[in-house]
Amino acid sequence: MPQKVPSFAELLSSATRSAVHLEMRDTYAVAEEAEELRLWRSGSWTLDDGRKALGEWLDLVAETVARGVVVRRARIVSEPVTDYIRYEHALTPLNLEAGEEVRWLPRRRAAGIWLPHADFWLIDDRVVRFNHFSGDGEAVEPEMSEDPHIAATCFFAFAQVWERGIPHGEYPV
Repeated sequence: MPQKVPSFAELLSSATRSAVHLEMRDTYAVAEEAEELRLWRSGSWTLDDGRKALGEWLDLVAETVARGVVVRRARIVSEPVTDYIRYEHALTPLNLEAGEEVRWLPRRRAAGIWLPHADFWLIDDRVVRFNHFSGDGEAVEPEMSEDPHIAATCFFAFAQVWERGIPHGEYPV
């Protein structure tokens, strides 16, 4: 029987020590971001626009960090980067303000790292939420696992990406 997948609010509220997120796609077609991305491409976008769009997420991260949970995000990206990655890079100062730590790893520097089949969140090194996407980048049903082997494998993959990753402020796009 498939395991119920909690919301991000439920997932992050369950964290007591750490929440790490690995992103490996060069583009996402997340419906909520479509208007923001169009605005960013037009050149009329500001961080305040991003703050409005991401307000609930930023509040959730800030609340999580305030409880003492370390929240880290690593992004593996192809170079030259896509417009979507430039957009994410422009938004990242908001993640940092909320308390996330963010690093970028050029895909060519990921050689030799075992990477899982999908983006994931790993909570307290024990619960994994895999985020699945269709070929055109639309989010599809996520998957949960509490299998210790899967969690350990994701922990190891994230640790290697994090170690090789470039802190946001040092990664130009």
